[in-house]
Amino acid sequence: MESRSLQVLEFGKVLTHLAGMCVSEAGAEAAHAVRPLTDIGAVHHAAALFDEARRWAGHTGFRLSSFPPLDGVFRALDAPATVLDLDALWALRQTLGLARKLALSIREGQSTGGRWELLVALVDGHPLPQRTVSGLDRCVSDDGLLRDESSPELSLVRGEIRRIHQQCTRKVKEYAQRYNIGHYLQDEFMTLSSDRYVLPLKSNFKGRLQGIIHDYSQTGETCYFEPMFLVELNNGLQELKREEREEERKVLRYLTDLVRDELAAVRGAYDLLVEADVLCARCALSARFEECGEAGAVSIVEGGHVALLGARHPLLALAAAREAKAGGATVQSAARATGRDKAASGHGPQFPQAPQAVDIELLPGQLGLVISGGNAGGKTVCLKTLGLIALMGLAGLPVPVRPGSTLPFWTDIFAFIGDEQSLEDNVSTFTAQIRHLSGVWDRLGSGALVILDEFGAGTDPAQGAALAQAVLDEVMDAGSTVVAATHFPALKAYALTREQVRAASVLFDPATKRPLFRLAYDQVGASQALDVAREHGLPEAVLRRAEQYLLLDGEDTSALVDRLNALAVQREAEISSLRAEEARFRDKRAKLDERFERERRTLFESVQGQAKTVLQEWKSGKVSHKQALKALAETRARLAGGAPGMPGEGGGPEEPSQAPALQVETLRTGQAVRYVPWGKKGTVVEVDARRGRVRVDLSGVTMWAEAKDLAALDEKPRVAVGAVTRTISDATASMRVDLRGMRADVAVSELSRALDKALLAGMSAVEAIHGRGTGALRKEIHAFLKTFPAVRSFALAPEDQGGDGVTVIELK
Repeated sequence: MESRSLQVLEFGKVLTHLAGMCVSEAGAEAAHAVRPLTDIGAVHHAAALFDEARRWAGHTGFRLSSFPPLDGVFRALDAPATVLDLDALWALRQTLGLARKLALSIREGQSTGGRWELLVALVDGHPLPQRTVSGLDRCVSDDGLLRDESSPELSLVRGEIRRIHQQCTRKVKEYAQRYNIGHYLQDEFMTLSSDRYVLPLKSNFKGRLQGIIHDYSQTGETCYFEPMFLVELNNGLQELKREEREEERKVLRYLTDLVRDELAAVRGAYDLLVEADVLCARCALSARFEECGEAGAVSIVEGGHVALLGARHPLLALAAAREAKAGGATVQSAARATGRDKAASGHGPQFPQAPQAVDIELLPGQLGLVISGGNAGGKTVCLKTLGLIALMGLAGLPVPVRPGSTLPFWTDIFAFIGDEQSLEDNVSTFTAQIRHLSGVWDRLGSGALVILDEFGAGTDPAQGAALAQAVLDEVMDAGSTVVAATHFPALKAYALTREQVRAASVLFDPATKRPLFRLAYDQVGASQALDVAREHGLPEAVLRRAEQYLLLDGEDTSALVDRLNALAVQREAEISSLRAEEARFRDKRAKLDERFERERRTLFESVQGQAKTVLQEWKSGKVSHKQALKALAETRARLAGGAPGMPGEGGGPEEPSQAPALQVETLRTGQAVRYVPWGKKGTVVEVDARRGRVRVDLSGVTMWAEAKDLAALDEKPRVAVGAVTRTISDATASMRVDLRGMRADVAVSELSRALDKALLAGMSAVEAIHGRGTGALRKEIHAFLKTFPAVRSFALAPEDQGGDGVTVIELK
């Protein structure tokens, strides 16, 4: 990948953010070294590994802690005679212990239901150096010191040193008490000086006692005095200290040899931690993107087409997330830094707090995208968004796009953005563009993306436009994808007439003329130079004269372009509304599917339990073989029909043959009937005599049925307290539930069942009749509706429909 394009598209700034989310110095260095991958298999592997790491972190809650860098330790081990000091061994102990925790979290997480084969393979590819880990745990303590049990000799020596310390303490106390020298001492305890036990003696009493003065305090008021009775003990202590140092060196050499013997495994464990650190940083980067929108890994498809949905410039998204977290002001500076548009880098209009999401799409078979429109409208930021997201996607980094976004597999990305003029090299803007393009021309092919920001603008407009069209032709003929921003009218017409090229325009608010930072496709936009100049304070006299020159030249097409822009804005608003509605219905469908699956599973488990009970009773001899078969047949019929009461079941309805079929002419609205195929009682809602069918309400579920499938009931049609009825209108379907006279808990239970039935029947509203009374029942019902997840809103009915005695509930 060309390094110049990485710099122009500010890929390094993204890596700086990534490195800041690492917990170790080594991880930060590895993050800065991330580069786009040139193998499609490696790209897919990196994306899959990131997805697994995100699921693993969410499932286990594991958080990687900081670990020290070991590069210096590895360099020291290259010398055969080197013995690692205690600090290096403690760093190794901490690092290997963290690697062990990481491996354990990944393996245990998968055993508890997680699925991350790539992470497990990564851990398996870096086995821990078990002997080194065991040796360091046994010899090095948490505070970085050698343990006594590191070796038997070291334990014996340190035990003798502690014995001498106790002996010295005892003798000092006896000496002080015998000769009453407490008032000679600055402190009643002995101390160490030159690694020998001494007494802190007041300087004016130094001639009163026999002994050796080793040192004085900084003020000179205290001298560190070794009495003669401590000299022999201190000499023995020095010999023991020498033996202790020798034993410690033996332990350090032993541990160093362990590390050197398993050096490859130690390096592997360290590399595992570094890679895990970068993976966790990628997850943190994705979470940061999600603070102000959707984010994830973009799908890189070999031979695919550009389809970035809801794309935001990564640096703008990070700046917006940071500002939102800090409660700060605007992301104006970040917008300028990323070049939202060249005109915006000076005194352009203020940008919104959060970057506007934009769809950047090419249809299958298209290789070119030409973006036109006014200054400061976001053309350059669209180019940079595409280029930077492509680099991040190829590097396996998360990007701020909606799910379903795809990009082709590009092995080269060439960005021509910004003013490359150089006075020292005597190179103009146009010349610099041509030189750069000529330098990469031979590398163009089917795996290249070329980004051109106002190419050819530094020369004669006619010749520059012709050259730009020729460049686009040749780039697409080579199989490369090209995205360009332009103000050339000829290039705009070119985009509308070429089959392989798609035209797009940045949109402006029709009323305020301010940019909306969105793209409208298959149309071109005007440059709106006069509007930008007016907004930035150019005198009105200059603007009026410019408008006159436009009229004289016959090139004032602003009215037409404004009309096209207004229509495009209206179309984008309608598309956004439809997408929101689609998302709402998709969410509602998902909830209904989940509810259906839950109820289906519950029904199946219930019938399965009944069947097991019948079999157990048969095996225990409680029922005969014939009775068991009959019971199992009834259970199967109940599962197939979905009815709670089936023929032959105790308390169930009568056999269908026992009730005569009805004629459609004899039926009337409100009549109680039985639907024979299901054995269910229902109420006639509507009669269609011409077609010979009847609409029947079966406990809240309304359906059309043939009259021959209905049978009469002896009971008179009635509506009991708590009964659910359906009211049908041409516009929407609603259900009415009568809760009057019920206790609050019973009413809430009845209403909950009615809402469930309404949702399953696809209804949009339910009317709850609770009556006026004291209002207590109404309050309980309203409190329940506030917590019911499927309720969009509820309100009291109009006065002509029941007033405060009825609540109208709108469902999601």
